[in-house]
Amino acid sequence: MSVTGPASTAEHGQIQRLVNSEVLHGSESLCKLLRFLAERAIEFPGVPAREYQIAIEVFGRRANFDSRLDSTVRVQTGRLRAKLSQYYAEQGKDDPIVVEIPRGIYMVNFVYRGASAAEAPSPEPAVPTAATTEGKEDRPLAGPAAGIWKIATFALVSLLLVALGIIGFLTYTRPQPFTPLDSETLSPELRSFWSVFTTSPEAPWVIFSNAAFIGRPGTGLRYFDPQTDSPEHILDHYTGVGEVLGVHELDATFALLRHELHVKRGRLVSLDDAKGRNLIFMGSPAENLSLRDWPSTQDFVFKRLETGPSKGGVSLVNMRPQPGEQAVYSAAPDIPTKEDYALIALEHGINPAYYVLILAGTTTLGTGAAVEYVCHANTLHTLSEGLKHAHGSFGKPFEAVLDVHIAAGVPMESNLVAVHAVE
Repeated sequence: MSVTGPASTAEHGQIQRLVNSEVLHGSESLCKLLRFLAERAIEFPGVPAREYQIAIEVFGRRANFDSRLDSTVRVQTGRLRAKLSQYYAEQGKDDPIVVEIPRGIYMVNFVYRGASAAEAPSPEPAVPTAATTEGKEDRPLAGPAAGIWKIATFALVSLLLVALGIIGFLTYTRPQPFTPLDSETLSPELRSFWSVFTTSPEAPWVIFSNAAFIGRPGTGLRYFDPQTDSPEHILDHYTGVGEVLGVHELDATFALLRHELHVKRGRLVSLDDAKGRNLIFMGSPAENLSLRDWPSTQDFVFKRLETGPSKGGVSLVNMRPQPGEQAVYSAAPDIPTKEDYALIALEHGINPAYYVLILAGTTTLGTGAAVEYVCHANTLHTLSEGLKHAHGSFGKPFEAVLDVHIAAGVPMESNLVAVHAVE
């Protein structure tokens, strides 16, 4: 049943305003998700949607969808939440209705800013009681009649509980055993890109960055300075949010690929790890210090900036610029971060029979974006087309650069700006 009151009309209008905004323009999947959640909020106030329902009805997943293997709903909801925050911080700062998505729940709230009682949703009328209807007080029963009513009430409640138990038993559905997704649900791009890692019987190591820090969390941390600090005081058990989300993305992808995956922090990796298995590095050499012991990439190299407003930060230097490419990819020192650059590089390992994949941003947000880029079919298709123009293909060494746009600390869009096939 649809709600057609003045409040729902205003709320529909606000959703349309959001869909037509610059922030959401062109994001068809996010607009579809927003409309779905808004319709549910209007028709069923206070009732959140289920992740499975959103996956099927909004994103077209199959009936055997399993959220443990596919994080699409969570990722897209997080992106939509960030887009809404961006909209109300800029274009919609004066809108009368704020649309919010609370964390940890699939539901939108409509918050009226400065709305009058006539404009805001009317509260449900109270259910009339005998006293308010008849204008009389309720008088308790006395004498034998009171005992009879107590017995009758007890019997009625007992029968009701028994009936509910029988209905619950008859309608109980046993949890279905976990059924892995059919291999046909995997896109050709995913299978092709990751084939060099899944054809080897050994599980690849995912090596995430954990930079060296000095100090204590309670009093302040800073990067280790070999000129002034003792190695004995290094704290090396921290990593960035991009690496954390990246491990999650890779774990879900390899579950789909039916292949095992191992995880190790950078400072614990050894050359022996590279001799008999494939490696996936997450994070630039500035954070993932173990990358400094590996042969460097050829065409795109991470370097610290020695001058300019971003001095001390990390940039990607293009050692072999092609027409239309930049010589240096360096994000502006904005706070909060609005842009990052990230490298995706597939290289032969120390043992040429194995490969090394580097997924690294100039910040942790770019690292997370690079991992996400190689875990989704649509972006892998773009990378595949770029490799064709560079006379390369999946399964052969290449290096590519992403321009990552960020809002509210979340990578929102990644554009392929350079791709080189390398020997």
